[in-house]
Amino acid sequence: MAAMAMVAVLMLGFFAFLILRAQTPNLAPLYSGLSLEDSSSIISELQTSNVAYELRGEGDTILVPRDQITTLRMQLAGKGLPTRGQVGYEIFDQQSTLGATSFVQNINNVRALEGELARTISSLNRIKSARVHLVLPERELFRRERKDPSASIVLGVRGELSAGEIRAIQHMVASAIEGLSPGRVSIVDDQGNLLASGTEQDEAGLISGQAAERTLGFENRLRTRVEDMLANVVGMGRARVEVTAELDFNRSTTTQETFDPEGQVVRSTQTREQQNVAGANNGQVTVANELPGASPAAANGGATEQGSSTEEIVNFEISKTTQTAVTEAGSIKRLSVAVVVDGAYADDGQGNLVYTPRSADEITQIQTLVRSAVGYSVERGDSVEVVNMQFAERPSLGSDGTNADAGLFDFTRDDIMNGAEMAVTLLIALALVFFVMRPLLKKVITPEQPPLALPQAADLAHNGVLTADGQVVGKDLAAIEEPPEPGDKTPDWVANAKSMGETQLQTLKTVGSLVEENPQQAALIVRDWLGSAA
Repeated sequence: MAAMAMVAVLMLGFFAFLILRAQTPNLAPLYSGLSLEDSSSIISELQTSNVAYELRGEGDTILVPRDQITTLRMQLAGKGLPTRGQVGYEIFDQQSTLGATSFVQNINNVRALEGELARTISSLNRIKSARVHLVLPERELFRRERKDPSASIVLGVRGELSAGEIRAIQHMVASAIEGLSPGRVSIVDDQGNLLASGTEQDEAGLISGQAAERTLGFENRLRTRVEDMLANVVGMGRARVEVTAELDFNRSTTTQETFDPEGQVVRSTQTREQQNVAGANNGQVTVANELPGASPAAANGGATEQGSSTEEIVNFEISKTTQTAVTEAGSIKRLSVAVVVDGAYADDGQGNLVYTPRSADEITQIQTLVRSAVGYSVERGDSVEVVNMQFAERPSLGSDGTNADAGLFDFTRDDIMNGAEMAVTLLIALALVFFVMRPLLKKVITPEQPPLALPQAADLAHNGVLTADGQVVGKDLAAIEEPPEPGDKTPDWVANAKSMGETQLQTLKTVGSLVEENPQQAALIVRDWLGSAA
């Protein structure tokens, strides 16, 4: 009965847990990494909307029912939450511009710019928080000098930012502020490490760092490609490749203009003809008749002159070729590849590995493959060297993923943990079967026994003795004779009495065991005896 009651209580508790679990809403983070101001504002809005919520951590994480996350985020975004501790352009919506001075408006403009930039930077995946400070000097009247703006940023980062991510933040901030150059944006992380100095001289460092990063990435890609190819030829991990690349980061533009004298084409032709006729003077005053001693006839009858001229102008168009070549940065100037290949190993039949160097033909074939993979060029002066050397670590005889020296009972830690989990699960299953299911099944399958029918007291008093099978055997007291004399043979009545005594003793033991097994039924029978005797 106690076991059945315990099982019933456990079952009720289990079903109650399931019901409570089903009724409890499934919570999920609405926002995480919030400031205390944003948490307070969001909780106030949730309480106003009667939305169940839960705080985690130090109040920087708010959990709400999963099916309401999208709706709540839209509602909070409409109210400008979370602000992440920064004030953006909504500052102009919250304040009245009536009566505000230009100084106040300029301060609000700077605050709005800082808040918007901080929000944009915080939206990046690797950034937890951001604070932006801008210095925007005003140009005074009648002054030629102009100070350049600058910016300083403090970042809370997850892990470590790469050089490319730092440059991206600098260029993003510089593009948002008029007249701000990326070199005047200084960046510091929350650990106090200087990520960007914010000086103009830092531009050269950024460019050189970008060049080094690009060179390293190119070398890594080329090395990985060659190692993957050689792994299929000599085996995994049996070849080591090192690549050194010299890249040209100079960007040049070349313009060439060429004229072809053989490619003349007549563009236009212009011809002009002119005729001149000169005759007698006919009484005109000329130099000839005004000379001293000149006769009037000579003056009146001079010679006639005639002349003609032809002028032709031909314009030719000469063919011209203009070429502009732009050489982008990043071209390969020289490439050096060093490959170390391990030899071959064979089993000598006794479990030992015997090293065998590779032949010259194999080395030549591997060198040809490497040259083709890296784009070998003789004009650039590239070099590819393949050397066969024995590695310090030898391969195992077993196949990949197996250990040849491992025995049958050499288990790893994972094997032991998996075996322990299986053993615990088996023990729980056996306990449920033997201590819960077995008693219940036995109780259901075993038929209920009828109550034990004990003889009445009157039958025992008048009829005789109760036997072991519960029957009353009669006895004849009149048949008992006198006790025999000494030395005579034992009479039959003595043997009968002895057997009857043994039978009565066995009967008493049987009745005692029955009473112990069925105390309630025995009590009922005794109660009936007492009632009948009264």
